[in-house]
Amino acid sequence: MITIRPFITMEPDWLRHTVFFALGLIAQASLLSAGQVEDGIIAIVNSDLIMLSEMKRELAPERERIQKEYRGDVLARRLKTAEYMALTSMIERKLQLQEAKVRGVVVTDQEVRQAAQQMKQQGRTIDETNPADMKKVREQLTLLRVVDREVRSGVMVADSDMKRYFQEHRDRFALSEEYTLSQILIRPRSPDDTADAREKVREVMARLKQGESFEDLALRFSDGPDASHGGRLGLVRQGELLPGIERTIANLVPGGISDMIETSEGFHIVRLEDKKPKQFRPYEEVRTEIQGLVFQQKSEDVYQAWLADLKNKAYIEIKFESALSGPPTTAPSPRPSPTSKE
Repeated sequence: MITIRPFITMEPDWLRHTVFFALGLIAQASLLSAGQVEDGIIAIVNSDLIMLSEMKRELAPERERIQKEYRGDVLARRLKTAEYMALTSMIERKLQLQEAKVRGVVVTDQEVRQAAQQMKQQGRTIDETNPADMKKVREQLTLLRVVDREVRSGVMVADSDMKRYFQEHRDRFALSEEYTLSQILIRPRSPDDTADAREKVREVMARLKQGESFEDLALRFSDGPDASHGGRLGLVRQGELLPGIERTIANLVPGGISDMIETSEGFHIVRLEDKKPKQFRPYEEVRTEIQGLVFQQKSEDVYQAWLADLKNKAYIEIKFESALSGPPTTAPSPRPSPTSKE
């Protein structure tokens, strides 16, 4: 049994520090096998208890995923880390729900029912006759409401904050380069036809070098859907093309024709008709978008400081018993991040 008071002060990368802190603590505790215990108290958070059965339910989806992906010692380590992270998350949730109670945050039955209906419409599995499901919905609403009141309500975004963010992240608000392209695409008829297709491309390349019209050759030889339009693809943006084509046209000037490009689609010859360089959107055009981004960033910083303060004031006692073996149990739907609404 290990008593912690006060809890660890959280750094910005709070989760990583918490996991390693928990690793050090739990390494000192006596570990009991799953066969020795069915249930028991694994943590005391002020006046609330966290039970082993609760953590098993919390951990079940992640445990199933890990068991499918890993084996041996790696599996054991991954499970142990997931176990510590689940316990940390449960402690934090308890602290926030306790704070909500102290602050008089109330969620009505009608609000819970309405939220459950909305979650079902979004494709979430919610059984409104199951008290455990409805309790989870109530807790999610409570967490969102207490964070709204204690965190978001005090966050202010000044114009100077937004302008600084714009200067530091200008590329985020840039419009990608745009290309106007034409292509001749030769597709092999079968896996055995690759050599013949490559030879046809070489013939087309030779005709182009002799001055024949790109449009005429596209009409005669191209297998692309744009062949009837002289191979004209029209306007495309950076990031929309196959990587091999994009790398090649990056070095072309308008009017330039590429060498043969082999992709999963076949063999391409591409002509760059026009290129528009990256354009930066003006501040006034993206001001509203930046305001949301800065607000979210500030909210997260304030939330982490608030959560660290709750931990520092709390009495937390960890009584950890490792019990991950056995068949996985059904877990409730995961809770949303308390700093972002669904």
